[in-house]
Amino acid sequence: MKSYLAYFFDLYGTLADIHTDEDRPALWRFLAEKLAAEGAVYTPAELKRAWQQAIEADIARALRSRKNVTCPEADIAAVFRSLYEAKSVHPGDALIRDTARSFRQASTTHLRLYAGAKELLTDLRQSGRQVYLLSNAQRLFTEPELQMLGIRDLFDGIFISSDYGVKKPDLLFYQAALKECGLQASECLMTGNDLECDILGARAAGLDTFYILSGLSPRERKKTYEKDRRQATFSLHGMDLQYLRRILL
Repeated sequence: MKSYLAYFFDLYGTLADIHTDEDRPALWRFLAEKLAAEGAVYTPAELKRAWQQAIEADIARALRSRKNVTCPEADIAAVFRSLYEAKSVHPGDALIRDTARSFRQASTTHLRLYAGAKELLTDLRQSGRQVYLLSNAQRLFTEPELQMLGIRDLFDGIFISSDYGVKKPDLLFYQAALKECGLQASECLMTGNDLECDILGARAAGLDTFYILSGLSPRERKKTYEKDRRQATFSLHGMDLQYLRRILL
């Protein structure tokens, strides 16, 4: 396999296995109690509706703020801030962080690294390659999870969609990452488990790609893998990061 100067990785479904459930009534009761303790009183049902409306409003803001955005991303910090301010509570940054992280913990039922993920990242960097994270995610959710998983310091750079108002597969997200890293697309390999976001998006930006059909890949892709894999430079059916490590190194 060609040796690349830089390796970009998706996070959830590629390096880490996660399951979240934001529809559980208990989650919204918990969040309503948390906001009420700060003076922002909602019923659980009212809060869930306001949450969805705030996300839609922030996506609309992201669309207005940049030209040519096709896949806008909301910023969860702005969403929580608007929920407080709608009830005449003016939260500081610390309260926003605490609320977001409490929400994420309460909605997450499972989070772990896939076997071999840490070794893969470590060995790539020790071999002189650059390693980057490119994730459709929320900074307030993902940053503490990277610390908890023990991989925060294994990247040369971390690109999270909520920071940019745009997400994969939007070409703008890939171009922003390449520009900030000072890299040419031809020098890079993008590895991910989502055909549209990680593979077709990266390919449109000029990167070579490695498609992993993992347990978090969209279900319908299991039936179309043989066709889908032709869209990627390389592919792997099933999660086996030890194998990926051997062939990348």
